[in-house]
Amino acid sequence: MQGTILVATAGQGVLRSSDDGATWYRLGLEQDLEFDAVVRCLAVHPEQPHVVYAGADVGLVRSDDAGVTWHRVDSPMNDQTIWSLAIDPNDADFMIAGTGAPSRAAVFRTADAGVHWDRLPPQIPEFCAGVSKPRILTATVDRFDAKNLWFGIEEGGLWRSRDRGDTWDRIDGTPATLPDGVTNSDIHCVVVLEGPPKTIVCVVVNALFVSQDDGRTWTRTDTRKEWGIYYTRLVRQIPGTDELLLGIGDATPGTLTKIFRSTDLAQTWQEASLDVPANSTVWAFGVHPADAQLAFAGTKYGHLFRSTDAGRTWVKEWREFSEITDVAWTPAVAATPEGH
Repeated sequence: MQGTILVATAGQGVLRSSDDGATWYRLGLEQDLEFDAVVRCLAVHPEQPHVVYAGADVGLVRSDDAGVTWHRVDSPMNDQTIWSLAIDPNDADFMIAGTGAPSRAAVFRTADAGVHWDRLPPQIPEFCAGVSKPRILTATVDRFDAKNLWFGIEEGGLWRSRDRGDTWDRIDGTPATLPDGVTNSDIHCVVVLEGPPKTIVCVVVNALFVSQDDGRTWTRTDTRKEWGIYYTRLVRQIPGTDELLLGIGDATPGTLTKIFRSTDLAQTWQEASLDVPANSTVWAFGVHPADAQLAFAGTKYGHLFRSTDAGRTWVKEWREFSEITDVAWTPAVAATPEGH
């Protein structure tokens, strides 16, 4: 491939390869992002492939050379852990970011590429059941209607804004109070597909919820009953399509994982094949519009898989990592350090 693979980790910063995975480099010294940092998420700029953002334990950091060097974007999130980032694909100056454990969970917004930031409602409780301190695991800008924003909190519910983030409504509930809704507060991932019909897919810890009426009603799939495996971690759109990748494991961190693929707006799923068993639950997918056939999948305990057929089959890379938190790739080629 022509480009750079980026692997975010909890404890080894961001590692990169610009020679198709043959060699890997960790971060150099004297950067705003330490080589042993905890990094929770990655986001490649939709118009400038050499620009990559990372949410880390120091706050928001940015690379302008495809991951070689990183500088902190000054913000109210300085020295807080950022768990999720979403860039508006039609207006790259607009971003939302979600913080979380060990920091206080909150949502922030910029409309000028990080020069100014607003802290958005709601006020999220400091503690919650299940994970002690909540974390915002997912944030989404609706590319088809940019007024619509979503975020989801691990043990804190599914939230939606219809006015670009000025106000938010919590839309999950219990089976008794919301029988046709999202009935689990442990939100892991949200994506929006164009369709038709326009489709919203929400992943919770043990199920998949799909809405085709703008979130008024949802259809639930119990992942344990459907596939015999319950820990539903994430769903990712294959760029330029309405096709999806779904990662499920047997626990967190888990010892078994499966990857599924849907071509019909999350109505049916086909299991993908892995050339070797993964060592833990799939934790991240990396895709890019430059090549919709190329995808990467990282597991919680450091296995990295590659697909060259849009997620139908996967082959494990030779390199293994510490705990993988996110994976990305960009068609921009990072420079090789001097002496290598």
